[in-house]
Amino acid sequence: MKHVLICLTLVLAAGPAGPAEDAAGPLAITSVFDHGAVPDGQTDCTAAFQKALDFAAEKGGGVVAVPSGQYRFTGNLVVPPGVTLRGVWESMHHADIGRGSQLFVTGGKGREDGDPFLLLQQSSCLRGLTIFYPEQNVESIQPYPWTIRGKGMFCSVIDVTLVNPYRGIDFGTESTELHYVRNLFGCPLREGIYINRTTDIGRIENVHFNPHAWARAAIPNPPREGSPAWEALLKYLPENLVGFRIGRTDWEYMVNCFVIFPKIGFHFVRTEAGEPNVVLTQCGSDIGPVAVRVEASQAHAGLAFSNCQMMAGIEVSETNRGPVKFSNCGFWGIPATDHHAQIAGSGTVIFTSCHFQGWARHTPGAPCIVARGGRLILNGCAFLDENKKHVRLENGVLSAAIFGNQFTGGAKIENQSQGRVEIGLNIE
Repeated sequence: MKHVLICLTLVLAAGPAGPAEDAAGPLAITSVFDHGAVPDGQTDCTAAFQKALDFAAEKGGGVVAVPSGQYRFTGNLVVPPGVTLRGVWESMHHADIGRGSQLFVTGGKGREDGDPFLLLQQSSCLRGLTIFYPEQNVESIQPYPWTIRGKGMFCSVIDVTLVNPYRGIDFGTESTELHYVRNLFGCPLREGIYINRTTDIGRIENVHFNPHAWARAAIPNPPREGSPAWEALLKYLPENLVGFRIGRTDWEYMVNCFVIFPKIGFHFVRTEAGEPNVVLTQCGSDIGPVAVRVEASQAHAGLAFSNCQMMAGIEVSETNRGPVKFSNCGFWGIPATDHHAQIAGSGTVIFTSCHFQGWARHTPGAPCIVARGGRLILNGCAFLDENKKHVRLENGVLSAAIFGNQFTGGAKIENQSQGRVEIGLNIE
């Protein structure tokens, strides 16, 4: 293969960079050009890309370079262990047909349960790519299989834009211990990221799910802001999109993860593999009816949110038994908001150094926090709206400690609990 690069010394001796180096520098083993890929947006490149990936695997692993251009796919790709499929983007980016390494996916339309477009295997990686579904129509959204699925440890997705996937990243159908996602941008339509079967720490960093990834893309017929297509997209997302769905994972780290206009921002569930244990820092769900829904969390570890921002509601279901903690978080309402938090289950829910604003916008008189079960600790928080109810403790609450908070206009707390409740040292 004319673009095979063995080491940096050989690259420097060879003179000007070939297509492989153009995409991945001296680390490239081969280029997709070497195996017949045509970057015209029309030629099916499935077989050519798979040949390049298999060639790299035969060489013991390494980088398959994807130079700038448009590559069309009607089938699926499998990235072998130890192989990276790498384009030219080096950071998060909007889709731009005039720049970068762009994969146009047309296969799988109408088959939600089909094989994923890309299957990552152990220690494999996607990097520096734009993935776009050119036949997706915002006026009549069609299901597709997952765009990316992981199988095995150390699957990584870095510097990737998923313009308009139906379902984005599936690190849950198969075991994906120690997975890594960094700098992911996109507009998923049904589900952004699914995590499950992770019994060793996964990391998800710098994820931004926003319809602008599709609306502002330099592609044919985007749903531009203010157009009927944009309005259709904004109607669809709050009725369908789950930003992050998280099942069994042990000590998952999520940092700077954001979604706007979801039906559910962060959804924590019990699966046949178990329950989640997650630490979330500087994460947020914006302008959606449910920012966080906790149906399950691990009883010994639970969920911890730090420095997060949520708009609008938190729901802890009666099936939850683990601790759920919010520290230094902000909560705002949307026009449909009644409560910022509805709490049930047998676990403990803790709010520390949080602030709340804009509840009871849909139903006047609705309290900011309604606890129907479990245990509640509320400390050092600020309730900023005047002349509104703050907390209602219903009969099923096992215990509550509400102390050291600021309740604008004076505390308005309704206590129906038969358990032990301590209230004190609060200010206006």
